[in-house]
Amino acid sequence: MDFQLILLTIGVSFILAVIAAPLFIPLLRRLKFGQQIRGEGPQSHLKKAGTPTMGGIIIMVAFTIAFLKFTNKMDTDFYVLLIASLGFGLVGFLDDYIKIVFKRSLGLTAKQKLFGQLLFAVIICILLIRNGHSTAIGIPGTHYSFDWTGWFYYPFIVIMMLAISNAVNFTDGLDGLLSGVSAIAFGAFAVVAIQATSLPAAVCAAAMIGAVLGFLVFNAHPAKVFMGDTGSLGIGGAIAAIAIVTKSELLFLVIGGIFVIEMLSVVLQVGSFKLRGKRIFKMSPIHHHFELSGWSEWRVVVTFWAVGLVLAGIGLYLNKGL
Repeated sequence: MDFQLILLTIGVSFILAVIAAPLFIPLLRRLKFGQQIRGEGPQSHLKKAGTPTMGGIIIMVAFTIAFLKFTNKMDTDFYVLLIASLGFGLVGFLDDYIKIVFKRSLGLTAKQKLFGQLLFAVIICILLIRNGHSTAIGIPGTHYSFDWTGWFYYPFIVIMMLAISNAVNFTDGLDGLLSGVSAIAFGAFAVVAIQATSLPAAVCAAAMIGAVLGFLVFNAHPAKVFMGDTGSLGIGGAIAAIAIVTKSELLFLVIGGIFVIEMLSVVLQVGSFKLRGKRIFKMSPIHHHFELSGWSEWRVVVTFWAVGLVLAGIGLYLNKGL
């Protein structure tokens, strides 16, 4: 596989994001597309109210241009990756748009958002079925795999895409947190894709690396723009699709360990409160727990980046074992 192509994709996507951001941010500000801060969140976040959001548009534009430019094999994998990224990003865009324009703090209802995610997940499953996608699932770090023949594999894929996209969405809560963690995860999956000789997946990961790093220039603390659900759901869709295309479905649990931890913290918090009437964490997702424990926002972000980097390394070590 052409490593120069991968590096070029990262570079071009990064430059596109860095160029697009100064153009989009003033526009978002003029349109008054500002972030609404929940009153029950950390009080230190109240000063972020009004910061332009929907900056995920920057990520998705840079990603799409670079991906289309450097992917010369438009096969089923290409369409799966593109539809997952842009489809889930579109659901996030509608959610952001409703929140801002119609002043509805929750945007799309839970059912509406779920329907949108399900729609694109099903489309992706149809593409995979028509292409004869392998239903075998490898166990990371081993030579073993199990084959979910029949239709068992595809419900798993749908659940996986919904879980990953929402887990990534939960991670977007601090300046630069998701941008950095996702760049690390995409970097690991780019290596996985190269080892799997999947050029579309490798280029997809590379295009996302450049886009989120370019966005991070403006999203690092103190953030000048937030990505909103447009970016977080689009990123989640891309990560899920890359894991599926490269047949590393379970490997995501390691490489995307930060996302898994964030989602589990929410599930445990809600479950504990409903069953016991008590909270496990001071606030969920768990990055807010550390904030309320006295950690600075930057300390939380850098710590999560570091843990994400370690998990990515472990994931690549396990993948090599396959």
